[in-house]
Amino acid sequence: MSKRPSWLREGGRVLDPGTDREAIIQFIGPWECPQTRRVIPEAVFLRPEGGGKEWVVTDHQALRQADAR
Repeated sequence: MSKRPSWLREGGRVLDPGTDREAIIQFIGPWECPQTRRVIPEAVFLRPEGGGKEWVVTDHQALRQADAR
């Protein structure tokens, strides 16, 4: 497991290149994949800024820091 960068924290803004969307980090913690039943210890739970459907990123290294507003 690699060390998380300081900008990767709950409440932080990130860019998910997999979906090409900016999001707010809601939670970082364990998540169990419903298909494989594999537990990811540090999954990143994201939601669009302003609300919307949440999604999970299992590898935080795929995320990028969003540009400052």
